[in-house]
Amino acid sequence: MLLELEFEIEPGNFILAGEASSKIKETLKKLGVKPDILKKVAIVSYEAEMNIVIHSIGGILKAIISKDKIEIIAQDSGPGIENIELAMKEGYSTAPEEIRNLGFGAGMGLPNMKKYSDYFEIDSQKGKGTKVYMIIYNK
Repeated sequence: MLLELEFEIEPGNFILAGEASSKIKETLKKLGVKPDILKKVAIVSYEAEMNIVIHSIGGILKAIISKDKIEIIAQDSGPGIENIELAMKEGYSTAPEEIRNLGFGAGMGLPNMKKYSDYFEIDSQKGKGTKVYMIIYNK
């Protein structure tokens, strides 16, 4: 492992939303990660961070950076996902109306995380929270 970054994500704070994923992106840029890999990590970490802000009562976003891969882990406490298969469909969202009016919650978060990851795993328990584990290979 080269580096591990961990950020506490505050629920409902749209002023700080995106800050953790920006710091991950900047760190990877300084490490000389290729632009196509950087783009994938930026997308999955931003989507994961926004899901924590929108849907949880708080959580963490972690990046574990090694020479051959970047692992992104998003873990939150909160209501969990009742139907993961449905939540993985593009356009499906449980975001409240006031969040959608802000331009978020379009139902692309989880589908984008899966699409731009080389490995994607999700575990959620109703009433407890959700953990998303993603790998982007640095090749």
